[in-house]
Amino acid sequence: MRKNIVAGNWKMNLNRTEGIALVEDVLAKLPSDNNTHVVLAPSFVYLHKVAKMCANTSKVVAAAQDCSANKKGAFTGEVSASMLASCGARYVVLGHSEKRANFAESNEILKTKVGQAFRNDLKVIFCCGESLSQRESGVHFDWIKAQISESLFQLSSEEFKNIVVAYEPIWAIGTGVTASTEQAQEIHAFIRNILVGQYGEEVAENTSILYGGSCKPSNAKELFASQDIDGGLIGGASLSSDDFVKITQSF
Repeated sequence: MRKNIVAGNWKMNLNRTEGIALVEDVLAKLPSDNNTHVVLAPSFVYLHKVAKMCANTSKVVAAAQDCSANKKGAFTGEVSASMLASCGARYVVLGHSEKRANFAESNEILKTKVGQAFRNDLKVIFCCGESLSQRESGVHFDWIKAQISESLFQLSSEEFKNIVVAYEPIWAIGTGVTASTEQAQEIHAFIRNILVGQYGEEVAENTSILYGGSCKPSNAKELFASQDIDGGLIGGASLSSDDFVKITQSF
């Protein structure tokens, strides 16, 4: 059975003191009977500390926000997958729309990054999604299918068990606009159907697919009630312990 997952992507926010306080608050406020798998993705510089703080609980783990496509070497400013694993990361977020747009990440580059993550035993939260213009022109289904197939379909069925897919409607990230529940469910069902075609029913049904577009306490319960929405990749709301914990309890 696939996991219900709520992942907090801090992006480039919070200083060290604020980050530590946020983790302390989240750990304190999560109920003891929490059945949601919680992932925290801080900046690289806090990753080791956050991972260490979460080490005593099995339901909260640390993720990196990215990794290099290179194994090691003269790549100033880059952070390798092996470095992330050595700092205690369990997941890495790859293909976020901001990385695709601001750093021209192609599907081919992301395919390489996925390989680096897997070689270092990191699970991958793989992001995909369309812009407003792509949705309005009706190419969004083909666009999302290409993002997934070109970056992930080199994986075996066994390897794919370590993939979590996150759907990001780019037009709803940081805008305060949220895709309707119907729009979100439609895409999530489409993604699961793509996985059925490549890997079969069992793998598809056991893959968690997260919604990543302005999810907050006020809409999380409705979104998460949908058949194919298994949680959220949370941006702004993950910076508030109250909001974030409320979202984790929205199933």
